[in-house]
Amino acid sequence: MREDKIGRANVEDSEELLQYYKELEELNTGALWNVANAIEPWEPKSSSVPMLWRYNDLRDHVVRSIDLVTPEKAGRRVVYLANPGKQEIGAAVGWLYTGIQAMKPGESTSAHRHAASALRFIMEGSGAYTIVDGHEVKLEPKDFVLTPNGTWHEHGVSEDGETCLWQDGLDIPLVNILEANFYEVHPDISQARSFPVNDSPATFGGPGLRPVNEPWNKAYSPLFRYSWASTYEALVNYSKVAEASPYDGFLMEFMNPLTGGPVMSTMGAQMQLLRPGEHTKSHRQVGSFVYQVAKGKGYSVIGGKRFDWQERDIFVVPTWMYHEHVNLSDSDDACLFAFNDLPTMRSLGLYREEAFGDNDGYQPLV
Repeated sequence: MREDKIGRANVEDSEELLQYYKELEELNTGALWNVANAIEPWEPKSSSVPMLWRYNDLRDHVVRSIDLVTPEKAGRRVVYLANPGKQEIGAAVGWLYTGIQAMKPGESTSAHRHAASALRFIMEGSGAYTIVDGHEVKLEPKDFVLTPNGTWHEHGVSEDGETCLWQDGLDIPLVNILEANFYEVHPDISQARSFPVNDSPATFGGPGLRPVNEPWNKAYSPLFRYSWASTYEALVNYSKVAEASPYDGFLMEFMNPLTGGPVMSTMGAQMQLLRPGEHTKSHRQVGSFVYQVAKGKGYSVIGGKRFDWQERDIFVVPTWMYHEHVNLSDSDDACLFAFNDLPTMRSLGLYREEAFGDNDGYQPLV
C-alpha cells in the first residue's frame, strides 16, 4: 500500500524488486516498506462495526436453549454476540466477548477457572448466585458481578428461584491473541462454600469505608457484587450536586474499593445517567465499549449511524469511533451500563480521547 506522503512508504515495483521479494519470502522474511503503511495506520482503524442487538429479538432464542442443551453438556449455556468484523474470534467488539447466559431453577454450572477475566450484568429473574473462590454472593437484576481471572467460579439458580438471564463479558479474544489463555475444571466439579453468604459485599461494600483487618493482595477488586440499588442511588445523588459532562452525562466507574483503580487489570466497567431529554456531545476514545441499557429509552449515534435502544438492549462502540447518546424521555432518566478495555489501554500508555469538533459537537447522520 503506497502513500504519496513524505515519511510514508511509496516504493514503485520493478522486476528486480519483485524478484527480490520472492527471495525474501523463501527465507520467511519480507520488506517492511511493503506493509509499513498498513501496519502503522495514521489513526486506529477497527475491523469491528457498530452493532445493536435488541433484547426482544434475542430473548426467546436464549430461553429456547434451556430445552436444547444442559449446562453439563454445554459447559455454559450462552448465546454469544458476534460482530460481523470479528466473527472469526468470537468478539462483540475489538478484543471483547459478550453473550447472554440462561439458567433455570435448580441448575448450576461446574466450577472452573481461566486466564480470561469475566464479569456479569444480571438481566432478569430471581434466585441467581455466583461462587468465586468459595465466596457465594446472591444476585438481583441489574447487579454488576465479577469473576476475575484465575478465580474458581460457578453460577446457579436456587430451586425456589426463577429462570435467570444475564450478560457475560470477557476478554477472551484479548487473552487468546496474546496466546496466554488457560482453562481448568475444578477437580471436585463444584467448589466448597468457604465463607458466609454475601461476605464480599458485606465486608467491602461500605461506601467510603475500608475494613482494617481484612488483608487483600490480589490485583482485582475484593468486591464481587456491585448492587444496582446502590449504584443508581449514587448516580442520582451525584446528578443533584454536580454538572454533567457534555460527553457522558453523569458517569461513574466501578472501582476496586481498596485501590480506587479499575475492578480488574484488563477490563473496566461504568454506569452513566442521562437526564430527561439529554443529548451528549460526541467524542471518541482509544478503547472498545460494550453497552447494555439498564434503564430508559433513547438512541446513540455511533460513527454517524443512529441506533435506537431500550432496556436490556446491547450495543457496541468500536475503538476511536465518535459516539453520542440521547435520552428520549422528557420526564425520566436513562442509565447505560458498559464494560470496556480501558484499563488495558491505560496501562499500556495507549489511551487517547478526542471531541468531535464540527456541528457544535454533534455528528451528522450518514
